[in-house]
Amino acid sequence: MAEALIALGGNVGAIRETLDRAIAALCDGTAVRLLARSSDYRTPPWGVTDQPPFINCAIVTVTDLSPQALLVRAQSVERDFGRDRARERRWGPRTLDIDLIAYDNVALNTPELTLPHPHLFERAFVLGPLAEIAPERRIAGIRIKEALAKLDQAGIEKLPPQ
Repeated sequence: MAEALIALGGNVGAIRETLDRAIAALCDGTAVRLLARSSDYRTPPWGVTDQPPFINCAIVTVTDLSPQALLVRAQSVERDFGRDRARERRWGPRTLDIDLIAYDNVALNTPELTLPHPHLFERAFVLGPLAEIAPERRIAGIRIKEALAKLDQAGIEKLPPQ
């Protein structure tokens, strides 16, 4: 079994409900088991800023799926919740985004998947939720909480439970 850190977010529709349902669909308790889930965070858009804020969260899972198979599963869940990567603007509005952030200590760079996630250390909206549930976890030798401390966290708001 491998530990996988996964970030989820969206800014279209009933986002918090979608995140809960997507996590349940992704984590079936067999091939992918949920170990921890962060709070939800309202975050400013990143990359393309002329859009509504996002709601983001992160999960820690264990899985017997390969990184590639886990990515395929995550993208299938995205499609089930209305995401159409072929028709959307890069970093634009979306119903659901599921990113594989880290998979054990695997370093991978293929056209389909790069691990750890190539923009991880630039994104407080990913590191914030991860720091809540795995602050001491090292990715590429860097503690999550230390990476977060180096970033501007302005506009990121931890939301109360639903």
